[in-house]
Amino acid sequence: MDQVTDCAFREMVARLSGQNPRTKTQKSSGNNFAMFTEFVSVDGLLHPDGKKRLLRDLKFTNKQRPIVAQIWGNDPDKFLKAAKIIKKLKFDGIDINMGCPQSKEIGMGACSALIKNPKLAQKIIKATKKGAGGLPVSVKTRIGYEKNIVKDWIKVLLKAQPAAIIVHGRTKKEMSKVPAHWDAIADAVATRNKLKSKTLIIGNGDVISFQDGLVKAQQTGVDGIMIGRASIGNPWVFNANSKSPSVKEKLLAAVRHAKLFEKWYKNKRSFATIRKHLKNYVSGFEGAKELRARLMQTKNAAETARAINNYLKPV
Repeated sequence: MDQVTDCAFREMVARLSGQNPRTKTQKSSGNNFAMFTEFVSVDGLLHPDGKKRLLRDLKFTNKQRPIVAQIWGNDPDKFLKAAKIIKKLKFDGIDINMGCPQSKEIGMGACSALIKNPKLAQKIIKATKKGAGGLPVSVKTRIGYEKNIVKDWIKVLLKAQPAAIIVHGRTKKEMSKVPAHWDAIADAVATRNKLKSKTLIIGNGDVISFQDGLVKAQQTGVDGIMIGRASIGNPWVFNANSKSPSVKEKLLAAVRHAKLFEKWYKNKRSFATIRKHLKNYVSGFEGAKELRARLMQTKNAAETARAINNYLKPV
């Protein structure tokens, strides 16, 4: 998610998820957990000025492995070249965004607009695989553009043989305004099975907890679950053994998150970017509304820590 799954957020997940990240020298960890970067433009990655900024967005630590770089665009040749760059950056995989419903990307014929251009979508997957040098290439997409065409759309994608297809259970038109259609995700699984493809199907949409993900996986037969919005301000969501954090644990995590953000993005990104996380850390307890209002005014990690410490003193 753009300006959400940045390096600071992923580091919080790595520390609190309870997973066993792969080390730099390991070829395989047997890990069933992976992180995805914010999506970056292949056009920008190949432009001298854009590349410098986007390489910052693609920064990661070894604690965050296995990690997948997500890219978007509409030119197969640029995907091939961008994949080569990502391979050199030592990512563990590449994901092609064919699901973002935002007007800017749609206007360029990219992301979920590719659902209406199946031949180009296939060319992009094949070009990315060619440039990836053996890295697994996945596709993040939706069940359709204006209506549910998941069965036909999945067949199109499977012909290009991506390693995985991550299916968000809404159309582009629906944005996030309706509940995710997990029955359509189940149809994607059934279509894959009928074609005897080895491509993994990952389900996404309205997964609110680790256990909820397990239930949805059992109900639909997907090979895995992707959690997005439920992780904002809740890096514990990926930890199967984690108990609900206390108010103090939430607030101290918010301080730690703010400090990590400042460590990597001071003078590079507005501190306001992290407020969506801070807002979600601070909810569901007495005095949360007032503290949340104060945090929405903080301009750096020090002010964030001061506001939270002042709240915690009487506790």
